[in-house]
Amino acid sequence: MAGGVVIASSMSKVYPGKMTLYVFVTCLVASSGGLIFGYDIGISGGITSMDTFLQKFFPKVYYKEKHTLSNNQYCEFNSQLLTTFTSSLYLAALVASFLASAVTRTFGRRISMLGGGIIFLGGAAINGGAKDVAMLIIGRILLGIGIGFANQSVPLYLSEMAPAKLRGMLNIAFQLMITIGNFIANLVNYSTNKIEGGWGWRLGLGLAAVPAIIITVGSLFLPDTPNSLIERGHNEQAMSMLRKIRGTDDIKAEYDDLVVASKDSQLVKHPWSTLLQRKYRPQLCMSLLIPSFQQLTGINVVMFYAPVLFKTLGFGNDASLMSAVISGLVNVIATFVSIITVDKVGRRVLFLQGGVQMVISQILVGTLIGIKFGTTGQGEIPKTYAIFVVVCICVFVSAFAWSWGPLGWLVPSEIFPLEIRSAAQSINVSVNMFFTFVVAQIFLSLLCHLKFGLFYFFAAWEVAMTVFIALFLPETKNIPIEEMGLVWKKHWFWSRYVNDDTDV
Repeated sequence: MAGGVVIASSMSKVYPGKMTLYVFVTCLVASSGGLIFGYDIGISGGITSMDTFLQKFFPKVYYKEKHTLSNNQYCEFNSQLLTTFTSSLYLAALVASFLASAVTRTFGRRISMLGGGIIFLGGAAINGGAKDVAMLIIGRILLGIGIGFANQSVPLYLSEMAPAKLRGMLNIAFQLMITIGNFIANLVNYSTNKIEGGWGWRLGLGLAAVPAIIITVGSLFLPDTPNSLIERGHNEQAMSMLRKIRGTDDIKAEYDDLVVASKDSQLVKHPWSTLLQRKYRPQLCMSLLIPSFQQLTGINVVMFYAPVLFKTLGFGNDASLMSAVISGLVNVIATFVSIITVDKVGRRVLFLQGGVQMVISQILVGTLIGIKFGTTGQGEIPKTYAIFVVVCICVFVSAFAWSWGPLGWLVPSEIFPLEIRSAAQSINVSVNMFFTFVVAQIFLSLLCHLKFGLFYFFAAWEVAMTVFIALFLPETKNIPIEEMGLVWKKHWFWSRYVNDDTDV
């Protein structure tokens, strides 16, 4: 067993299950929760590069951009108030994820999705009608709470509904929806920036209500997962639902495992302290490190600051927004690569390949920017040179889109046993949101101080996370979710924490 690779077929049960129309539709509807996250990432980056938005809410940034004599491109948009507008959402999502954990476990995954959609809808309404920065930030906080609930419940829902052999593909639908939401937001930014009268940013912020309505209405019609139904004492409903989503009556083995897992879960009164037990050390480490590494790839720097980044590099306003549209489209297309391959080649191969590709592209982008702007931040990028920068950024985005993007949500959602699943997922979400908040809050300042070295900074993290995956993440493809404990017992490192008496 080299590098921690586990051969799934030799160690786990094989439950019957196929892609039924019912599973496809329910997972498609549930995954639409990713639209609200993706749309917000895209729209916030676009409007913060619009002159009319900056004039109204951040006049100092606008004045600095238009009137400061310094040509230091690295520091043009450096404003803590501006980054607070963007990053406040992620801090709210971090806090909300802990409340969402209790709601998800007590009332089910569907109710958590419904609540997230409604709260996000309120935030969209406030932001669309914002009169001052305070209203903007209040709206962002509500958006963050909605995202915290959705990100807590949707990946769990998808992993629990999907047959083991298709879990990767169906779970990645969440990431696909994030990329689609982001791409749509980039198109909206490009279109609304041309609206005369300077109110296009309001339309962009207000249209966040559309994905919120989709997940809110959709969740009203979704069933709950068999795992959640059993956990809440609805065993007959759970058995009926399991037959329906597996498309067969041969569900006894899987149902029995779910019941055993539920009984174990009922014995756990304090899942947070339980998660700290030695036998859950692998899951705890993954729930902390995978979401941390996902954000330290630097992807959100590219995605929600893409227009600002491209504008900083000397692109015109329209050109910067169009470049963001192009990178957003690449993000969507590349996610399909992961959907097609994740259950065939496995999680580790995509993680490792994507990591290497991201390192190379980050170094290229940093070098290209360094050559033209040096440490002074002064210089211009010719058209052909600028196109090459965009290509390199798109190579980076594509690598993330078929590796750390979808797998950063998939792997944590599939490795937790039921008794700690909601608690561990809330840690996964909160850590993800914390590092997103930190990166969002300090990015423009880091760009100003580290200059082109910022891209080398992220490349170094990508080296570290790729080595981590190679050494410590076992393969989890095709393993039933309630049998996942076996992968840690077989792993060269984690087996010392998970002894033979550990329940799986």
